[in-house]
Amino acid sequence: MTRARALERLEAGVGRALDELCALARIPGVSAAGFEPAALERSAEAVAGLLRAAGLARVEILRLAGAHPYVVGEWCSAGPRAPTALIYAHHDVQPPGRREHWRSDPFEPVQRAGRLYGRGVVDDKAGLIVHLAALRAWLECGGAPINVKLIVEGEEEIGSPHLAEFLRAQRERLAADVIVLSDTANLDTGLPSLTTSLRGLVAVDVAVRALDHPLHSGMWGGPVADTATCLLRLLARLVDDRGVIGVPGLADDAPELDAERRARLAALPFDEAAFRAQAGLLASGPLAGEAARSAWERLWWRPSLAFTALEGVPLATAANQLMDVARARIGLRLAPGQDAARAARLLLEFLRRDPPAGARVDAKLASASGGWSTRAEGPAFDAARRALRLGYGREPVEIGCGGSIPFVQPFCDALDGAPALLLGLEDPLCNAHSENESLDLEDFRRAARAALHLQAELAGVPLRRPA
Repeated sequence: MTRARALERLEAGVGRALDELCALARIPGVSAAGFEPAALERSAEAVAGLLRAAGLARVEILRLAGAHPYVVGEWCSAGPRAPTALIYAHHDVQPPGRREHWRSDPFEPVQRAGRLYGRGVVDDKAGLIVHLAALRAWLECGGAPINVKLIVEGEEEIGSPHLAEFLRAQRERLAADVIVLSDTANLDTGLPSLTTSLRGLVAVDVAVRALDHPLHSGMWGGPVADTATCLLRLLARLVDDRGVIGVPGLADDAPELDAERRARLAALPFDEAAFRAQAGLLASGPLAGEAARSAWERLWWRPSLAFTALEGVPLATAANQLMDVARARIGLRLAPGQDAARAARLLLEFLRRDPPAGARVDAKLASASGGWSTRAEGPAFDAARRALRLGYGREPVEIGCGGSIPFVQPFCDALDGAPALLLGLEDPLCNAHSENESLDLEDFRRAARAALHLQAELAGVPLRRPA
């Protein structure tokens, strides 16, 4: 069993791995409410079949009441003296969004200009396939250098509401020395990245009401408050003209970066023109947020606020009416280390404190979860850096993530603080969660090589469990 032979088998099997990815991406396994849950059952069955075909044992589809299906499997023939890695991925996907904005069918993957397009191809079905391809290559050469367990979730895109319960129930079965979470991004295409921080998220739904029924805007407008205007006035209080949060005290518990983390941020490449182009910014002028802080700090280590939904009367059915109710969802991203319960309380109090004249405000907490951060120190992180360097042919960088992955902390807790390696294939052009989601095909190959190297490099990681 040599790494060189395994790499040869991996390269020979890349086409098969892409075919498996495409077949899996054709299944519209959307976990959001209102979509057919039978598709997630088909997706789980397909994942289980892939695990069995790759050579894993004890492959099962496991269910909790009210939850979408989980798939688990393992290959633990490396022996009790070899470390065990628990690899996480998810098989559910986001809704397709606006079909007319897709250049091709979201559930029929197609290749264009070196990228594979389709819903879920990068978030997160490729994350599963690269690790399976790497493990299969090792097994075709006689066996893997470490023990491997896989858990593939079916409800990550709706916030993993049952994952903590599932991990508690399966704690003994999933015991491992290191966790590999394959659902994050690289700083740029072809630049391997190790994610060491995540922001938290507070979601609040607010409804503003000024009337018990709609009214003719000409016959009543003027002395009667306009509900939509009241909502906009309320929302405008939340941020200043630069987009900095205006809720008093909300950012007070956001930790300041120490000298080491600040130096790491400063060393990362940042091209503002490329950043603007990747984001699709339409206007010039300064970037939003706190001007004294770098873009990476604003994105990964500071709170931010966005209105992720606004609801009134659709333009297509609009009449000359004063609305009776207008709604919004507020998404508050939290810096790692901020108290999510405290932030939620401050935001709700601010929204309810002084309603716009003539209106009633109903603000409800939809969800709240804290962020996460780790120091990328120790043999597991060193192994990950070596694997990324070998797989991509470039020195990896350490980054944060502006998004929120609530399941990371439950994983770490359930596995008694096992080091968590956050690796992924998303890049700035991938459009995850948007229309025309895509995967860079060369990064798919690089990530598969890195996954194979990771299994070899982790062979030297000390056991956390009694031998």
